[in-house]
Amino acid sequence: MEKLTFYAVSAPEKLDRIGSYLAERLSRDVVRHRSGYVLIAMEALDQLLMACHSQSIKPFVESFLHMVAKLLESGEPKLQVLGTNSFVKFANIEEDTPSYHRRYDFFVSRFSAMCHSCDSDPETRTEIRIAGIRGIQGVVRKTVNDELRATIWEPQHMDKIVPSLLFNMQKIEEVDSRIGPPPSPSAADKEENPAVLAENCFRELLGRATFGNMNNAVRPVFAHLDHHRLWDPNEFAVHCFKVIMYSIQAQYSHHVIQEILGHLDARKKDSPRVRAGIIQVLLEAVAIAAKGSIGPTVLEVFNTLLKHLRLSVEFEARDLQGESISSANLNTSSKDSDEKIVQNAIIQTIGFFGSNLPDYQRSEIMMFIMGKVPVFGTSTHTLDISQLGDLGTRRIQIMLLRSLLMVTSGYKAKTIVTALPGSFLDPLLSPSLMEDYELRQLVLEVMHNLMDRHDNRAKLRGIRIIPDVADLKIKREKICRQDTSFMKKNGQQLYRHIYLGCKEEDNVQKNYELLYTSLALITIELANEEVVIDLIRLAIALQDSAIINEDNLPMFHRCGIMALVAAYLNFVSQMIAVPAFCQHVSKVIEIRTMEAPYFLPEHIFRDKCMLPKSLEKHDKNLYFLTNKIAESLGGSGYSVERLSVPYVPQVTDEDRLSRRKSIVDTVSIQVDILPSSSPSDDEKVNTEEITFEALKKAIVDTSGMEEQEKEKRRLVIEKFQKAPFEEIAAQCESKANLLHDRLAQILELTIRPPPSPSGTLTITSGHAQYQSVPVYEMKFPDLCVY
Repeated sequence: MEKLTFYAVSAPEKLDRIGSYLAERLSRDVVRHRSGYVLIAMEALDQLLMACHSQSIKPFVESFLHMVAKLLESGEPKLQVLGTNSFVKFANIEEDTPSYHRRYDFFVSRFSAMCHSCDSDPETRTEIRIAGIRGIQGVVRKTVNDELRATIWEPQHMDKIVPSLLFNMQKIEEVDSRIGPPPSPSAADKEENPAVLAENCFRELLGRATFGNMNNAVRPVFAHLDHHRLWDPNEFAVHCFKVIMYSIQAQYSHHVIQEILGHLDARKKDSPRVRAGIIQVLLEAVAIAAKGSIGPTVLEVFNTLLKHLRLSVEFEARDLQGESISSANLNTSSKDSDEKIVQNAIIQTIGFFGSNLPDYQRSEIMMFIMGKVPVFGTSTHTLDISQLGDLGTRRIQIMLLRSLLMVTSGYKAKTIVTALPGSFLDPLLSPSLMEDYELRQLVLEVMHNLMDRHDNRAKLRGIRIIPDVADLKIKREKICRQDTSFMKKNGQQLYRHIYLGCKEEDNVQKNYELLYTSLALITIELANEEVVIDLIRLAIALQDSAIINEDNLPMFHRCGIMALVAAYLNFVSQMIAVPAFCQHVSKVIEIRTMEAPYFLPEHIFRDKCMLPKSLEKHDKNLYFLTNKIAESLGGSGYSVERLSVPYVPQVTDEDRLSRRKSIVDTVSIQVDILPSSSPSDDEKVNTEEITFEALKKAIVDTSGMEEQEKEKRRLVIEKFQKAPFEEIAAQCESKANLLHDRLAQILELTIRPPPSPSGTLTITSGHAQYQSVPVYEMKFPDLCVY
C-alpha cells in the first residue's frame, strides 16, 4: 500500500487506471463471495482516496462510488456496512471543485432502504439500520457542502430521507423498554442506538435547511405521522416538532407554523382526537416560536384557529341534532367529549399565543376575536354561524369569550382607554350577551382582566363582608385624566351592565361574586368623587329593585342582590373612609346579622339558608337609607345632590335587537289629557299608552331639522370663540339650574305645567326611564322631556 500510494501521488494521471483495475478486481471478488479480497480492495481504495487530492481524482472517485454501490447492492450485511463506512469517509473529504455530473440518487434510495431493515437477527438489523442512518448523514454532508446542494432538497429525496429518520426515531428497542428506562447513554452508546443517531441526523438536516427548501423538509413529517396514525396519541408528533423548532433557524419558525395550519385545514374532517393532536402540536410549536420571530403569521394563526373552533362547534351541534333518542348514549357522549377536547386545545393555544404577544399586537387580537363573536340581530361579526343554530351560536359565543379571556390574562394597559376602547367595549357589553349566565360570567372576567392593573382581584375573590379593608393592602394610584374621561363617556354603560346583570333570573353565586368584584375594581381603579356617588346610587337602586321586585325575581335572587349591596357598601365606605358613612353601613350590617342574616353574603350563599317569605314587612333599619348616606357624605365635602336622583339605566337602541326581555318592553308612559273644565263622574278619562317607538313617532316632523342643527352648532361654536368668558359661564350656570329644576319636576309622579286652555299633562308611570332620551320640544305648552 505504501508503494501504491507513493506511485499514485507521484503520478496522479494514473489514478484513473488504478481505480478501474481495483474496481474490476473488487467486482469479481464480490460476485465470487471472496470477502477477504473485497476488504483488501476497499481498504486500498479508501487509502488512495484519502491520500490523493489532485484535479485528476474525479475519475477515480467515479470508480470508488461505483464499487460502494456494488457493496450496498450485495445481500451480505457485512459488505453493506463496509460500503457505508467507505462512503462516510468519502463524504468527510472536502473537494476543491464541485462535480457537476455526479448524482447521489442511488445512495439516497439505498441508505433509506437500509434504515427500514427487517432482518430476523436483532443485532444485524440494528447494525444495518445504523449504517443506513450514517449513510444518509454522509449524503447530506456531501451534498450540502457541494454547490449543487439544492438537489438533495428535492421532494423525491426528502420523501425518502425524512421518513427513514423518523421511523428510526420512533423505533426504540423493545428489549430495553421491557427492562425499564435505560440510564443516560454515553457517547459510544449513542452511536449504537438507531433512535439517537437518527435524531442527531434529523437535527443536522434541519439545521442546514434554508428559506427556499424548509417546506420540503417539513412536509414529509406530516405524511409520516398521517400514514402511521401518530396524531392520536401524539407524543411522538410533539417530540418531532420540538426537534424541528429547536433545530431550524429562528427566522424560519413561521414557515413551520404555516405548514401546521395548512395541515390542520387539510385534516379538518378527521376525527376530533386527530385534530386535537394537531392543535396540541401547534401549541408546542407556537410556544417555542413565541420567543423568536412569529412575524406575519399572527392573524393567520388566530383566524385559522377560530375557524376550526367554529367547525368543532358545528360538528358538535350536528352530532347532537343527528343522534336520535334510540341511538347509543355512550357514542353520543364520546363524540361530545372528543369535540370538547378539540375546543379546549384551541382555546389553550389561542391563550398561550396571545399571552406571549407584545401589548400592541395583543390589543389587535382582542379586537379581532371580539369581532368574531356573533351578536343576535346584528351583522357586525365576521364568523359564519349560518349552520350552527341557536345552541351552536350560544356555544361559539362561550368558546370565543373563553379565548378572549385567555388572551386578556396578564394584560396591563397604562390607561383604561387603551384596554377598553369603545369599539371593543360596546360589543363586549352587548345585551345579547346577557341572556346566558355563563356568558355574563365570561364578560365580567374579561373586564376584570383589563381593569385590574394592580393585581387586586385575588384579594377581592369571593363576596363577603370585609371587617377591615386596610388588611387587604389594596394597591391603587391617583386617577389619571384619561381614566376620568373614560368614566364620563362610558360609566353609564358599565353601571347599566352591572344593574341589569344583577336582575337576571338565572344568576348563580359566581355571578354575584363577579358583579361585586366589578364594583370593587371600578372603585379602586377608576373612581373619583363623582364616580363614587354614581356607584352608591347604583347600589341603592339595586336595593330598591330587590325590595319592590318589579321583575318578579325569586326570593333567593332578591336576597342575593341585598347581600351584594351590603358587601359593596361595606367595601366602598372603608375605601373612602368617611366615619359617618362607615358607621351607618356597620349599623345596618349589625342589625342584619341579628334579625335578617339572609341579607348578608356569608349566609345567603351558604347551603340550606332559610329565606323570608316577603320583604315588605321588614323594618327600614335593615336597609341602607339614601338620606343618611347623603347626610354623612355631605358632611365630608361630597356633592350629594345627585344622590336624591334615583339611578335609572340608560336605554339603548340595541335593547330592541336583544332576544331577552328588554327594559324598553316593560316601560310605558300614560299621558292623560284632561279638559280644562272639571269632568263629571261618569266621564271616562282618555288614556293613551305610548311606548318608546310611539314616542319617537310623536316627535315633530324632522324635515329641515338637519340644516337647523348645523346652524345651531355654528352659532354655538362662534359664541364660544368670541363671547367673553364671564358671559359664557353665567349662561351655563343658568342653564344648569334650569335643567336641575326640570329634572326635579320630571322625577315627581305628576308634572303640571302652567294652566292653559288645553288642559294638563300627567305622567303616571315609567317616566324616569326616559332620562336619556334626547331633548325634543313637545307639542305641549312649556314642557320639554329630557
